[in-house]
Amino acid sequence: MGQGKVKPVIIGVAGGSGSGKTTVVREIVRELGPDHVTVVQHDSYYHDRSGIPPAERAGINYDHPNALETSLLVEHVRAFLEGAPVRVPVYDFSTHTRTARTVEVAPKKAVIVEGILVLADPDLRGLMDIRVFVDTDADLRMIRRLQRDVAERGRSMKSVVAQYLDTVRPMHLEFVEPSKRYAHVIIPEGGHNLVGVDMLITKIRSIARAD
Repeated sequence: MGQGKVKPVIIGVAGGSGSGKTTVVREIVRELGPDHVTVVQHDSYYHDRSGIPPAERAGINYDHPNALETSLLVEHVRAFLEGAPVRVPVYDFSTHTRTARTVEVAPKKAVIVEGILVLADPDLRGLMDIRVFVDTDADLRMIRRLQRDVAERGRSMKSVVAQYLDTVRPMHLEFVEPSKRYAHVIIPEGGHNLVGVDMLITKIRSIARAD
């Protein structure tokens, strides 16, 4: 790490799709201040599927760890720990392809890595100072995912439900839920759990000060 640069605190925020991870992250950013927090989404690191016919892309299991280029995210987090900026991919969810654009992202005092599978990868979680799992009932997660994918990702309700039954639920049970055992902190109800979020923020601040 370059002289004068402070090693960032790396925080992993995992949990099932629609669990409220984004709300927890938003609260952390609000409390610490956007000038002090870098947020990186694991979803940005989906493999590019432009070489596959569009009709076949929808059939890919995007909830399996192999769908993500986690090795690149690991490289980027290691760069953050050295105080270096990275070029984060920009992914198009409507076409299941990685665009030609990237976004330069620099580390700040705290770096949050968010995604359903960020605690499932041993190399990635090994870089984290704080590992968080947001734990929310399956019915609420399903409703939130349905609303998000229809409103923000241009999906039909039928396709979202089919994907949930075919891959989201099975992959949650196989990979996401078991990764909860690696969490330092489990927050039931996500961002609505104000006590849990406040305790998490206090811990982040204490580690940041210690560093």
